[in-house]
Amino acid sequence: MDLAAIAQDETTEGADAAPMLTDGFHLVIDALKLNGINTIYGVPGIPITDLGRMAQAEGMRVLSFRHEQHAGNAAAIAGYLTKKPGICLTVSAPGFLNGLTALANATTNCFPMILISGSSEREIVDLQQGDYEEMDQLAIAKPLCKAAFRVLHAEDIGIGVARAIRAAVSGRPGGVYLDLPAKLFGQVLEAEAGEKSLVKVIDPAPAQIPAPDAVTRALDLLKGAKRPLIVLGKGAAYAQADADIRALVETSGIPYLPMSMAKGLLPDDHPLSAGAARSLVLKEADVVLLMGARLNWLLSHGKGKTWGAPGSKKFIQVDIEPREMDSNVEIAAPLVGDIGSVTKALLDGIGSDWTPPPAEWTSAIREKVDANIAKMAPKLVGNSVPMNFHTALGALKAIIKARPDAMLVNEGANTLDFARSIIDMYEPRKRLDVGTWGIMGIGMGAAVAAAVETGKPVLAVEGDSAFGFSGMEVETICRYNLPVCVVVFNNNGIYRGTDVNPTGGADVAPTVFVKDSRYDKMMEAFGGVGVYATNPDELTRAVNEAMDSGRPTLINAVIDERAGTESGRIGNLNPQSVVKKKG
Repeated sequence: MDLAAIAQDETTEGADAAPMLTDGFHLVIDALKLNGINTIYGVPGIPITDLGRMAQAEGMRVLSFRHEQHAGNAAAIAGYLTKKPGICLTVSAPGFLNGLTALANATTNCFPMILISGSSEREIVDLQQGDYEEMDQLAIAKPLCKAAFRVLHAEDIGIGVARAIRAAVSGRPGGVYLDLPAKLFGQVLEAEAGEKSLVKVIDPAPAQIPAPDAVTRALDLLKGAKRPLIVLGKGAAYAQADADIRALVETSGIPYLPMSMAKGLLPDDHPLSAGAARSLVLKEADVVLLMGARLNWLLSHGKGKTWGAPGSKKFIQVDIEPREMDSNVEIAAPLVGDIGSVTKALLDGIGSDWTPPPAEWTSAIREKVDANIAKMAPKLVGNSVPMNFHTALGALKAIIKARPDAMLVNEGANTLDFARSIIDMYEPRKRLDVGTWGIMGIGMGAAVAAAVETGKPVLAVEGDSAFGFSGMEVETICRYNLPVCVVVFNNNGIYRGTDVNPTGGADVAPTVFVKDSRYDKMMEAFGGVGVYATNPDELTRAVNEAMDSGRPTLINAVIDERAGTESGRIGNLNPQSVVKKKG
């Protein structure tokens, strides 16, 4: 044996004698991967830059954004689409704060998400000694999420990650905060001990079976109804119990009304869809089955003229959270359990003696649906210049019908309000929008997550105001070469571009943007495709080319600046002054 071989043997023997080591960085990565989490959305920086690098080196997909809020929105949508918590990774203090909006929004919308943030050391924070970006992040996060944990020792990383995962997806899903001080990442322990400290979460979201008497009570109410209605919320879409939900609707013969992110659970053109007769069915129904939908402001809290005469209807509510029952009105038949289990129980309880709703009810709905669709149809055609919301959305409606597996992201005021009633959906979880709070700025984060998690082409339909919140993320879309087509409805302002400064001064009105802005040039600046479209034919051609090519594309769709209405369809929430200031 030559000297080189002997030296190699000695080196190997020495390596065998020394224990293998691991550290906090690798334990975080290993804990996530052990639980099937392989994608991270975030913004790098102190103290988590190397965590992102190492995660990528270990085979995880790490997508870096330009702002933490949009990374957080992407993580939340990833959780909604996959039923596994989406991971958002941020730096300390300001970066953590940027991620909080997305964390709170995820919790409100019941999207499973974990915000992981690096932080300053506890001993310095607690004595307020002025560390770099010093902040008690755990205390700030707690009121805004389902649960919040801090890990101080490397051997506790496995259990910390496991608790965060279980908290995010069990029961009613939501956001979780996981605080990792900088010193934690560099802590070292033997690799064998580190591996043993990791936890694979078993049955993180166990089924919650409804009580048999609760199921019977609900079925008895439905059997006695003359004008029953099923309202499907995004909780029903999240459940991924698609086949059973469809079977329940079709077996029972009960008309259904989908909330915006539940559109496509059954096709919007299904014979039992009451989407185009919303006002009629909410007012006239006598028994309403709420599935994954809450009686919040989006459903007028179950009260008022929207719902007809007081006491004219009884509610059956399906929710995994018992405290949701009776939140606004009396729930006659609470069904506490997960959507999948409850739907199966209802299906099993529908026997051969089941009687479909009276034809008088279903026929009245069908007639109203047909009449409203016929009334809307002429508004959606034509090649007018400039476009209005109807003609532009009419073009996009036809594209989605031809491409039902495409993902649709939608935000804005008028752009959102008109789109959710005009664009039909045909498959579940294909429509992503502003959710319960109605916040702007979710668009580009949702588009990135939709492309990454599904691999499908994405059409993001944005108001020009909404696009402004996250528009810089078109660089992220280009950097990762994602199949995202962004359509910006450009009407020169918030709601519309025609407001004027009442003083006649040089400043434009608060709701007015730069006239004729060229958002398409932003996409071109980062190597994507930019298109300027002035009529529906140009818009149709550009969107189809983008969806076929899969190239990052932004279409600046010129909308008549007079077309919008104040606050879209929720102008009643915008207080109006009745006081005239006297000179």
